[in-house]
Amino acid sequence: MPFIPHTEEDIGDMLAAIGVPDVESLFDEIPKELLIRDLDGIPDALSEMEISRLMRARAAKDSGLSCFIGAGAYEHHIPAVVWDIATRGEFYSAYTPYQAEASQGTLQTIYEYQSMIASLTGLDASNASLYDGASALAEAALMAVRANRGTKSRRVLLAAGVNDTYRKVAAAIAGSQGLTFERMGLDSTTGASDPGALSDAEDPPVAVVIQQPGFFGTLESVHELTDLAHSQGALVIAVVNPTSLAILAAPGRWGKQGADIACGEGQPLGVPLSSGGPYFGFMACRNALLRQMPGRIVGRTTDLDGNPGFTLTLQAREQHIRRSKATSNICTNQGLMVTAATIYLSLLGQEGLARVALTSCRRTAELVELLCSIEGIDRLFEGPHFHECALRLDRPTGPVLEALAERGILGGIDLSGTHPELGDALLVCATETKTKADLEAYRDALRDIMS
Repeated sequence: MPFIPHTEEDIGDMLAAIGVPDVESLFDEIPKELLIRDLDGIPDALSEMEISRLMRARAAKDSGLSCFIGAGAYEHHIPAVVWDIATRGEFYSAYTPYQAEASQGTLQTIYEYQSMIASLTGLDASNASLYDGASALAEAALMAVRANRGTKSRRVLLAAGVNDTYRKVAAAIAGSQGLTFERMGLDSTTGASDPGALSDAEDPPVAVVIQQPGFFGTLESVHELTDLAHSQGALVIAVVNPTSLAILAAPGRWGKQGADIACGEGQPLGVPLSSGGPYFGFMACRNALLRQMPGRIVGRTTDLDGNPGFTLTLQAREQHIRRSKATSNICTNQGLMVTAATIYLSLLGQEGLARVALTSCRRTAELVELLCSIEGIDRLFEGPHFHECALRLDRPTGPVLEALAERGILGGIDLSGTHPELGDALLVCATETKTKADLEAYRDALRDIMS
């Protein structure tokens, strides 16, 4: 609604009808010390012309930069047709599909999306998405506690490669419900987890979280870790990059039984970086856990005449407002982002997604080789990696990245803030969008700065 339709007279009539002197009286139960009268730092309103000019100027700041940042959000090529279709009115403005008879197109799109996510993860069922990858991990941890009734433990063990931002978000959301999040030790040679923390645990966790590829781009021994976790009665939560699933083992095929839940960030699937969002989280699970999965689930059925149709299934809308008994108190999904991802996956198919993944791996390997030819730079960890790699520098990383930014290159992530134990370290990432000239330009700029 572009405007508030009630006049002052309308408002006065409504207040008189309920016997309240003013609108503020409707909120008199809120302590006065919590009320905010002014928003410090918020500038005066701008006109339409002024705000358009401001936003164009800010958008221009993003142009012309060569991005080598990864760590959970990736610059992939998005075919123009993806958002040409996703922003059509019937998709762009479609709302919640609670009325199946009026929402068949939206429901079918979600059903197709769920089918693709289930196929990618190698699991039985997917929901209609969540807010983002980090909150999806929090939801998965709470789901594991509800589903794993063989233990009273509320301890969740994280592999060494789990993104620290994900850990913080999961602790913020699920920590208030008594869950604790602990991390396995890091093998300083490979950058992967030390399984000893799991095999020697005196207090088995309720769930083990394995990120593949890990935050540093390294690959975990997922089969060994999955079987170890299951042998201790823990459920396994996989945090995965969906692009990597075109070439790496799907979570449903890890170890002897497969992971129980898979989740992650769906941004690589046709969603632009957009300075941080909106993105979407995905989640899939085994059939045995399906009724504990949060969010919407769309099912396919037939009507009385035998025609196919789609509807929300297994969960009523009201389950989201049942407080502690609800599977989730987040009541919506990122429908527009999911629509784009569905179109993206439909266009690329299995072969196209594999080409994206393989080309990204190749570009990163080429970048690492070029950068490590510079004196004072070498790889931090041995062993295989996906399309990210951690490098060791012989000087503080922050000033180096600032100098690169001045030359139009977003050179990666300074790891000293999140992982100070690694010393002066840099996480770099390359995708299929990078050309040989881009890689060489990065090498040349960094060589200048390091000399």
